[in-house]
Amino acid sequence: MAAPQPGTTPGHTDDWWRGAAIYQVYPRSFADGDGDGTGDLAGVRSRLPYLAELGVDAIWFTPWYLSPLADGGYDVADYRTIDPAFGDLAEAERLIAEARDLGIRTIVDIVPNHVSDQHAWFKAALAAGPGSPERKLFHFRPGRGEHGELPPNDWPSQFSGQTWTRVEDGEWYLHLFTPQQPDLNWAHPAVREEHEEVLRFWFERGVAGVRIDSAALPAKDPDLPEFVEGRDPHPYIDRDDLHEIYRSWRRIADEYGGVFVGEVWLPDSERFARYLRPDELHTAFNFSFLSCPWDAVRLRAAIDDTLAEHAPVGAPATWVLCNHDVTRTVTRYGRQDTGFDFATKTYDTPTDLELGTRRARAAALLTLALPGSVYVYQGEELGLPEAEIPRDRIQDPMHFRSGGTDPGRDGCRVPLPWKADAPYAGFGSAVEPWLPQPEGWAAYAADRQADDPDSMLNLYRAALELRRADPALGDGPLRWLPCADGVLTFRRSPDLTCVVNLADSPVALPDHTEVLLASGSLDADGRLPSDTAVWLRS
Repeated sequence: MAAPQPGTTPGHTDDWWRGAAIYQVYPRSFADGDGDGTGDLAGVRSRLPYLAELGVDAIWFTPWYLSPLADGGYDVADYRTIDPAFGDLAEAERLIAEARDLGIRTIVDIVPNHVSDQHAWFKAALAAGPGSPERKLFHFRPGRGEHGELPPNDWPSQFSGQTWTRVEDGEWYLHLFTPQQPDLNWAHPAVREEHEEVLRFWFERGVAGVRIDSAALPAKDPDLPEFVEGRDPHPYIDRDDLHEIYRSWRRIADEYGGVFVGEVWLPDSERFARYLRPDELHTAFNFSFLSCPWDAVRLRAAIDDTLAEHAPVGAPATWVLCNHDVTRTVTRYGRQDTGFDFATKTYDTPTDLELGTRRARAAALLTLALPGSVYVYQGEELGLPEAEIPRDRIQDPMHFRSGGTDPGRDGCRVPLPWKADAPYAGFGSAVEPWLPQPEGWAAYAADRQADDPDSMLNLYRAALELRRADPALGDGPLRWLPCADGVLTFRRSPDLTCVVNLADSPVALPDHTEVLLASGSLDADGRLPSDTAVWLRS
């Protein structure tokens, strides 16, 4: 059976996940332990003391499984094998155990919508031919047109480009992402059985939870109808069949005390909340907050809406500013358009990094003060900006499938800087990392920031220490307080208040006895400057 999980941290209930601070690791870019230019599990193990000092409760790993890396590891060839670029299964087990000894839980990623075209199932389906049992595990169909030369339907891709690829025998297979990621047929019992066994495999190895990629996509209308905007139910998003799948998963998680977090992008708050019913997923990512502009009215609305949609099912909210798909916070908040939308990503967007950094510091205190759990993407605690990747070094398929108009997601995936005076900022050895680090990257190095009391790293460390120690932070109630326009002021307990000034001029602070932590200095009159946040004791 699975090894016991770390004990409860101060200020948290036995349901640790309700108020946890969770750190996202993108393994290729976190730390390189063997010096080959690619991050790996040995590198993560070497940096576990750093994560313990940072003060996180868990690590979420993006896929570390065997993969051709057509989509950054989200094209999985074998869930029971660690990709050799990262290490092996024994190393993963050591990492889980060593993290647990430091009080840090592990969350792994599962991608139920599709597998790699190098997965044994898909290779067998190609070899078996039309009408075979092997092809029924996927969505193979004859084409339309006189000679089957047209795809079976016109469903749009989650990336740019086609959603169907034709194979040599004339049939087509469905892939909502890249052609290297064929969609699974979740109406087939073998698909469900395999994923349930994969969940047990990782829970048995001591993981505390599972993040579910594209959680609203796996179920498809079996008739594969033409796409009609606004059709209800949607042919492949948020179909009712999914809920029984996740109920069966929940029963497995409950056997091991495991938890789920779903990647659920849905505009309908009522339908979103269905995934968080007590017998389904424990939590789901909050994308309305992540994509919200730096605007007091809209941020308050995003917070209120998030808390309201979670309340009926008793689930905690999750808060995140950035992840491996999203423009880094420092860069996004330094632009004229401070929101995020995949459709608006473009090259050569003017950015004021000084302004973005000031706002990102304030946003960190805002996010860490909100009720529920919080996710911190690697490098956000260092204040890393989005990097501009030379076009001949880009690897992200979003760039290529857009015809080169989308800069892709590699800019937020650049290998981390650890040591300012080491080659390639201490990411590994003298071997150039798999993605190039921009000029000046060493200025953000963790060792340099550790010695600077005013650094972004030390701001995060202080905030996470207070969050872990104070029962008022994490899961619990929030009460808004009266404040000026452009300001967010809320209380988390009778004596703990968070104030965030998004207005253009300084504002007076409410009555308080102590400034616990501020994202920047107060002015000479003790007022809170623009784009600054503070935690107060009253």
